[in-house]
Amino acid sequence: MDPVLKFVLPLLLGYAADLLLGDPRSWPHPVKVYGKLIQHGTQWLNNGIARFWKGTFLTLILCIGVYCFFYFAQVGLSQWPVAWYIFSTVFVFFALANKSLLQEGKEVFNILHKDGVEAGRERLSWIVGRDTAQLSPQQIRIAVMESMSENLSDGVIAPLCFYAVLGLPGMMLYKMINTLDSMIGYRNEQYQYFGRFAARLDDVANYIPARITALLMILLWGSSRAWHYMIRYGSAHASPNSGYPEAALAGILDCRFGGPNTYGGKVVHKPYIGENERNIEHEEFVKVMYINHAVTFVMIICIVSVKYYLLWNVQQQ
Repeated sequence: MDPVLKFVLPLLLGYAADLLLGDPRSWPHPVKVYGKLIQHGTQWLNNGIARFWKGTFLTLILCIGVYCFFYFAQVGLSQWPVAWYIFSTVFVFFALANKSLLQEGKEVFNILHKDGVEAGRERLSWIVGRDTAQLSPQQIRIAVMESMSENLSDGVIAPLCFYAVLGLPGMMLYKMINTLDSMIGYRNEQYQYFGRFAARLDDVANYIPARITALLMILLWGSSRAWHYMIRYGSAHASPNSGYPEAALAGILDCRFGGPNTYGGKVVHKPYIGENERNIEHEEFVKVMYINHAVTFVMIICIVSVKYYLLWNVQQQ
């Protein structure tokens, strides 16, 4: 098979499938399998002594296992090109989450607008970890915007970065790292030791993608304020990565994110990101949709162009 086509075709077809279909909730999904594996491993290992080392063991075994599974699956299917392309395209599609991400955020905005704050709080609870029962309409919209910016990095740009470097096995490895962090990477009594390695591994995996995401947002919108916000507030977030795309979006929208929120009944005081404490309007979600689609499209074009150039140079030598 042509190496350029092997790299480009599954990426473009998987991206197109995500644009058309999103992630229907009733469909099987590899992340659901990841979740089951993590859940069973946690029940088995997260007890007694040496929880940090047990959590590290579980994280490494699952990550290595996922990478090896997809690597050897592609090797095994290489004798049947059609099956290889179908397999690779399907899992690229599963690894990208831009349409479903935007659908979830838009649903919250629409339900809040049409059905009121109680319905908006309930729908928001589907996509964020904070307590939503006491949130105002403004806080609901801010939570959605924060989630959209953070998940553009975690759910789209980071998988694309891993695909660019390690192909489909790397892309699915990243999804396991991210799923581990979302399930056990918490600083609470249950997971503070067991999930520590998974949380730090996720921080490392997202370090470059988060900054690429913020830079693309700024360049595509052409906002000097967003650049200023990224420099000033990017490192203010408790996460070493989430603050960068959040700060970029706050600058683009000229608003303020962050502040106190409640998680599991406990108030957490997050630093403010941005300066203009204004109300976010219902119609502004259109900007977020444009930014997310534009950043994803440009990232894919950049990856394809660089890969094509590198492979073309190799072939010429």
